[in-house]
Amino acid sequence: MSQSIKIKNALISVYYKDGLEPLVKLLAAQGVQLFSTGGTEQFIKDLNLPVTAVEDLTGYPSILGGRVKTLHPKVFGGILNRRALAGDQEQIAEYEIPEIDLVIVDLYPFEETVKAGGTPEEIIEKIDIGGISLIRAAAKNFNDVVIIASKNDYPTLQAQLEAQNGETTLAQRKSFAKTAFHTSSHYDTAIFNYFNTEEPLDVFKQSVTEAKTLRYGENPHQGGVFYGDLDAMFTKLNGKELSYNNLVDVDAAVALIDEFEDPTFAILKHTNACGIASRPTVKQAWTDALACDPVSAFGGVLITNVAVDLETAQEINHLFFEVLIAPSYQAEAIDLFSKKKNRVILQRNEIELSKKQFKTLLNGVIEQDKDLIIEGPEQMTTVTDKAPTEQELKDLFFANKIVKHTKSNTIVLVKDDVLIASGVGQTSRVDALRQAIEKAAAFGFSIKGAAMASDAFFPFPDCVEIAAQAGITAVLQPGGSIKDADSVAKANEKGIAMVTTGIRHFKH
Repeated sequence: MSQSIKIKNALISVYYKDGLEPLVKLLAAQGVQLFSTGGTEQFIKDLNLPVTAVEDLTGYPSILGGRVKTLHPKVFGGILNRRALAGDQEQIAEYEIPEIDLVIVDLYPFEETVKAGGTPEEIIEKIDIGGISLIRAAAKNFNDVVIIASKNDYPTLQAQLEAQNGETTLAQRKSFAKTAFHTSSHYDTAIFNYFNTEEPLDVFKQSVTEAKTLRYGENPHQGGVFYGDLDAMFTKLNGKELSYNNLVDVDAAVALIDEFEDPTFAILKHTNACGIASRPTVKQAWTDALACDPVSAFGGVLITNVAVDLETAQEINHLFFEVLIAPSYQAEAIDLFSKKKNRVILQRNEIELSKKQFKTLLNGVIEQDKDLIIEGPEQMTTVTDKAPTEQELKDLFFANKIVKHTKSNTIVLVKDDVLIASGVGQTSRVDALRQAIEKAAAFGFSIKGAAMASDAFFPFPDCVEIAAQAGITAVLQPGGSIKDADSVAKANEKGIAMVTTGIRHFKH
């Protein structure tokens, strides 16, 4: 079998015509007979190029409102016949079927119609039948046929045909087939996931077409790739490419800041908040967030939910940081940050985020709903004789937002809408509380009158005992331990207000 095949006949039927003209003109100039349908046929005619209508080839018009145009043996026989198989050649000669060496076809915009909020009828009509069949047939027969399933491949094919006098190699055809099967599988996945919402089947299907190779993974000896459209999520105003670890921290930062409505600034290190404060102004929020733990803030990821002005930028500029995220910036602030070329400055765009999350685990994938619940004062049930004050309730709510986004086991201490300290990722809740108390003391914070939140229940009253000794006056926990009564009794004994929420917020 010859490795190189000259294109003699081409079937072209595309939804999007942009970028097609130069390739069609080249094919015509190289003597390729063009077959086409509908709008594409008219597009070629408008270029004053010869073209044969598919309905003239098949003897059937386009029917059922365009649902059936190319589904005919004279089309698919021309694509699927094996040039090296005598039996196939006898049959296409008998039925006067032309060999189709090139198929250029794209698919109806199904995903785009769903995203645009199309009606169910509009969405269903964007499920391509003929196009997907042509792609699969041509890709299957890559030994003899070139398949172009994306306008992104037009320049590549054009360059090959120009350099090789209208011929393609087997390796080139196989490469196009690979891309075509990617196109078809992504399309089918999108359709399946659209249907798989009511009474979903227990299957895992994801397809992401955008990919960015990272400098490395979690460590320099590990490879890393991000699959997704970062440009839709952020506008990068300055800095180097985001690393694997940057992206993990940025994800945690976005999830945390979305819990807050008041002007808030957060500083994260290794996905955990080391400083966070809500204040009337962004500058004050930054100042108080940094004061939580200025040591850990070095090299951190910073995020705020309000615009960054020049005055605030001048304060931030004193700290070495990796990434800063905000919804907008004063122009002068961007100029200031841009003086250091490696700092990543991101402007966050409005975009709907997935409500699911998954990761590889063992020999499979684990998936779950995102933790989108947060309990405010209305969901807090006072279980002690003493009820929390209005400010304590506010601080408990603030602490609960942070504890939800901090690695378990965790304890979070808050006072006046500022994180005082947290115990992060400890093997016991007692260790987490002691770590938080020691850290608060190290940075000169008074814990007296502070609120404390725990990501899970207290199995024993020891945490309440330690909290009382430190001067903590209000505690939030989900409850649910068989020994809840012991912790409540200890809180009553020590004069501490305790509330339960009924919702656990483990983060592993």
